[in-house]
Amino acid sequence: MHARLAGLILLLPLSALAAPGPQEQAQLAWRTAQGDELLRLGPQQVLDRQPLPADLHAPLGSLWKLFVYAWLNDTGQQEPAYQCRGESKEEVYCCTTGQSIERDAALVKSCGLYFQPQRLGIDGAVWSQYWQARHAPAWVARLDELAPQTEVPVAELLDQLQHLPAQEQARKVLLDVSLAADEGRTPAALGGRLRVKTWSWDENGQREGGFAGWLVDGTPLWARGPGTSKTVLAKYGNAIGAALPAPWPSDPGRCVEVGLFSRYPLKEVYDAHNQPVAEGLLQGRQSVLFANGVRLDVDSSGDLFLVRGVEGPRLTARLSREEYVARVLDREASAVPPEAAKALAVTIRTYLLQNGAPRGDCLSIDDSSQRQRVAPRPASEAARGIAAWTADLVLAGGTVTYHSDEAGQSKLSWRDAQEQAAKGLRYDAILARAFPRTSLSRWSNPTAACQPLPEAERWLKAQRRDWRPRLETEAGYEELQSFAVCRLSSGRPYVDRERQRIYVRGLYSQQDRLDLAHEYLHLAFQAHPNGQDEGYVESLARRLILE
Repeated sequence: MHARLAGLILLLPLSALAAPGPQEQAQLAWRTAQGDELLRLGPQQVLDRQPLPADLHAPLGSLWKLFVYAWLNDTGQQEPAYQCRGESKEEVYCCTTGQSIERDAALVKSCGLYFQPQRLGIDGAVWSQYWQARHAPAWVARLDELAPQTEVPVAELLDQLQHLPAQEQARKVLLDVSLAADEGRTPAALGGRLRVKTWSWDENGQREGGFAGWLVDGTPLWARGPGTSKTVLAKYGNAIGAALPAPWPSDPGRCVEVGLFSRYPLKEVYDAHNQPVAEGLLQGRQSVLFANGVRLDVDSSGDLFLVRGVEGPRLTARLSREEYVARVLDREASAVPPEAAKALAVTIRTYLLQNGAPRGDCLSIDDSSQRQRVAPRPASEAARGIAAWTADLVLAGGTVTYHSDEAGQSKLSWRDAQEQAAKGLRYDAILARAFPRTSLSRWSNPTAACQPLPEAERWLKAQRRDWRPRLETEAGYEELQSFAVCRLSSGRPYVDRERQRIYVRGLYSQQDRLDLAHEYLHLAFQAHPNGQDEGYVESLARRLILE
């Protein structure tokens, strides 16, 4: 390097050298207790914070669909599904030819054809009257202004989001947006906190995109960055995740009815004065005497009920779903390390979904080592934080269970999860190792991203036994403890290393078997340079299959 140039570089502050250029920055606006705030983000961190400027405008983009969705829900419309007939290139955002799409999925996939006012027969005067009654600005109240190119004040947009009708339903379904972003990698940084509708806009060849919506408690937010909405979520997900809190959900889920101490008979329940407690709702600290002579303190904040029957007293807890998750986390493990705790929280919630029995408006489940043990007191703040961070997230595609230190098929080991977290694995990767065939999904619509190919998986496991003597002589080979083979919908075969998944077309031809062996070797050598050497991997796969 030229000496003079080197000297000039050394005179620059380190922050100037490290800060990304404007073309690599994004903006995030959100509403705090102190007022609206605007954050400037780099790919990994918050660069600065300031009050949201009143004159900051942005194109509405696809966000117009969110207002039509809100109107449809709030006014009880019964519009028909949209039928894809191959008549518009915009159907790529909706469905395949011959299929149809309904309201919630259309919002998640940003199907503009579904929400066109002409298709829905929305009368402009009726629309204006509805929104004017809600003191909405003209760009909402006038159908002809509710368009992608309309520039709107970001502060006004936050106002409208905060008071948007049908917000609870929109927040529920829009979790699917972040779950699918960046091929399912975005939830590693965001968990279940972000419920947003994406938008993109192209003006004079300059593309920008972002999202707008809410945190899980209804806090409104908006974001913009270079590229499309997909690239914004992918590139700035870590910075967004670090900047946003994990508030307690405004809707923490349907009630869970728990029969406390179901395998340990109670003899009596005493109050603070050591007097037997009357049947009914309990408040404050109580003392439980078990039939075996053991005593235990419990705490009720209006969620424990005492029933006296011929077999003795029984305690029942009625909790929200997320409070239940937090209490089980307190009882079965702990909130640290955080990534292991997040993995266990998702597993606990999934176990409840798979094993809770409907009882009226609640799910009923026993408190026992045969099911899940529940702390008989309000959850700790740390456990509630983990439950809130993962709110609504479950696993789809397979049954789940867990144990303190035993791993196994479809079983998460808490000890292994702690060790993996200590090595830097995020919760989604920890879950993928325990449940390789499952996918992160939402409570109300559990959908698996991996469509399993059991025949291909069985064939590969059988072949692996025959290959073992040969492969164990190769530098860097590590036989996988668990993996999944998933159906490839399009493109070339590949592996998802974090989730230990192999995506192939099937097991129909010699080329399919070569592809399967090839991708398996990428996983088996993932900790060694050989795993990145396409020539080496292809040569070894051909020798295994063809020889």
